[in-house]
Amino acid sequence: MPRKAIADEKQRKRQHWAWYMYDFGNSAYAAVILLAVFSAYFKGQVVGGAAGSRLWGLALGTAMLVVAVLSPFLGAFADFAASKKRLLFIFSALSWVFTALLFFVQKGDVLMGFIFFVLAEIGYRGAQVFYNALLPEIASPDEIGQVSGNGWAIGSIGGVVCLLFILPPIVLTKNNPALNLLVVRSSFAFAALFFAVSASLLFLRVKESRKGRTLPPGESYLSVSVKRLVATFKAVRHFKQFIAFIISFLIYNDGILMALDFAAIIGAVLFGMTQTQLILFMIVVQVTSAIGAYLFGMLGEKIGFKKALLISLGLMILAVIWMVFNPSLTGYFIIGGLAGFALTGVQSLSRTMAGLFAPASKSAEFFGFFAVAGKSSSFIGPATFGLLAAGLAQYFQKSGLDAVHAEQDGTRAGLVVIALFLVVGLIILLFVNEKRARQAAEDFVPTAD
Repeated sequence: MPRKAIADEKQRKRQHWAWYMYDFGNSAYAAVILLAVFSAYFKGQVVGGAAGSRLWGLALGTAMLVVAVLSPFLGAFADFAASKKRLLFIFSALSWVFTALLFFVQKGDVLMGFIFFVLAEIGYRGAQVFYNALLPEIASPDEIGQVSGNGWAIGSIGGVVCLLFILPPIVLTKNNPALNLLVVRSSFAFAALFFAVSASLLFLRVKESRKGRTLPPGESYLSVSVKRLVATFKAVRHFKQFIAFIISFLIYNDGILMALDFAAIIGAVLFGMTQTQLILFMIVVQVTSAIGAYLFGMLGEKIGFKKALLISLGLMILAVIWMVFNPSLTGYFIIGGLAGFALTGVQSLSRTMAGLFAPASKSAEFFGFFAVAGKSSSFIGPATFGLLAAGLAQYFQKSGLDAVHAEQDGTRAGLVVIALFLVVGLIILLFVNEKRARQAAEDFVPTAD
């Protein structure tokens, strides 16, 4: 191999690892804030009772709605100005700052906790639009599936590493409630630091291959972004399979995110899991997630990404149905392992398909629409789960059930909704033609803008 080719290969691998390390870092946010610690802390300590589930769902929904509205315009701007890294940094920094500020949220600080979390979540979710949009920049079409899968796998390991750092002090202080709460709150600041340090490599090593363009006379970035979006809408007939995939994704992603965002609350409500048990549960989920992301990435390369995605969705549906009827904490841990294995397969393969279905010249815009589907479903799903679980708990309690069992029955009803979203999304996915979608992306000829 020529020396220049060897150097180029090394540079490409360095960019891959820098990209992976961002996922390694932001998974600490997901593991600590969304999954294992803050969600249960907000529900149980800051708010308390079934109202905690309702407000958690509304907080998630509010953040996702903001990102859903902004994503298409920011994606169009990022493509025109070659500003994916710049916008990635801005949204990441927003998440780092407000995740760290969650340290100051204590019992009864409902409004502060709500606002700080919403801003941290906007940063976390908004950054993913531009992080995902860098994938086609660092990986060729032949390797994009494996690189995406590696990102999810290494990211899941990051979540495990962060949880292993915070677990010992939480266990060691469990007999001192005041100190234990301080340690729990400190874990939010630690997650922010872990995220920022791990992500820094991407900003140093990954370069955008496309050059930014200068504004035409009389135009602004907003007007250019709107025009690019209009042009993309006009070209939409060329991307029928992409639109069908996005509709499918919008629906099944609801189910995935409801399962993720309420996993700790489900465990606490149905099985009375302690903070230590929740962290151990999430470590199990993160470990199997890493395995699932890696294996489904390879499976997609071998049998096709759509077929691999259908298999992962089927396993996720099985896990949720099992959860509805599961009576034991041990069973919940086993289900969590299966769900972790399946759900990162769903997420990784979905990101891969979005990348393959997007024309190279409009990658950030298409990932912006991909984000709209994901974030609008994130608004609908968690809000629906939170309102339904809390509403039914109130109804069951008025019907004569005690508060504990009423909340448990309301939560189980929410699980049925998760399964329904997954099944409907899978059915629509059956009609997506992967070969035609990839060909449409390759054949697209951009117009001057």
